Amino acid sequence: MPGSSKASQNVALSAPGRPASQRLDRQAVLGAASALIEREGLAALSMRRLGRELDVQAMALYRYVPGREHLIDWVVDLVVDELYADPEVLLVPTGGWQDYLSRLAYGLRRMALAHPHLFPLVATRPPTAPWVRPPLRSLRWIESFLAALSSAGFSDDTAVYAYRAFTGFLLGHLLLEVAARGVDISPLGGDESTVEQPADPLQGYPTLRRLQPELARDDSRQEFERSLANLMQRLEAAVLGDEHYQQTGAFRRRATNMATGERSARV
Repeated sequence: MPGSSKASQNVALSAPGRPASQRLDRQAVLGAASALIEREGLAALSMRRLGRELDVQAMALYRYVPGREHLIDWVVDLVVDELYADPEVLLVPTGGWQDYLSRLAYGLRRMALAHPHLFPLVATRPPTAPWVRPPLRSLRWIESFLAALSSAGFSDDTAVYAYRAFTGFLLGHLLLEVAARGVDISPLGGDESTVEQPADPLQGYPTLRRLQPELARDDSRQEFERSLANLMQRLEAAVLGDEHYQQTGAFRRRATNMATGERSARV
């Protein structure tokens, strides 16, 4: 700010008694916002409440974030970008496109289960463009995804089809999985305490009562694996009809197999 000294800025950023090592920065603000949402839900997040969490005045936060809506969007970006730190997720399909997609799918599932209260925001926040589909909603990740499949020999049409099929499968499955853990997946959240529940909700539904133990069993991991296998079969069928893939992909596979054979021979 013109005319203000560095020392005065530090005073404005720090609450009385706050150690210098704990002064605010954007990362600290985003981390505190994420923790607050995880702990108490989106409805609890306000600039004033976040200021109390960080022991500063709410106005001090506006040095780092323009407002609550931008803050939520940046929290979503922060969660999605955790994929870059996942050692199991690859940025290039060095082991083939099936291995690349499988690793990315499991990485997104780990992300959703690690942040079940934040994942609905990943799914429901307004996208950067109409064609952006959560949960792979970061433009950097979409660019990486499409470039990876193109490098594996996918035509443009097949790469876009794979992006839509992949994200559609993951969004539906992961939202259901976090909802099964008791997370409210509605965009704004709701107050279920105001909804009166019947004493015996299954009265008059004998089949549901009989199958309730099976319905309540957590088979989410197995269902995820089966659904991912079905998706891979659909994509394999798509690339079989992709003339571009049959030409360039087959060439890349032969080159990879030859390189692998040469390394094995040297060993």
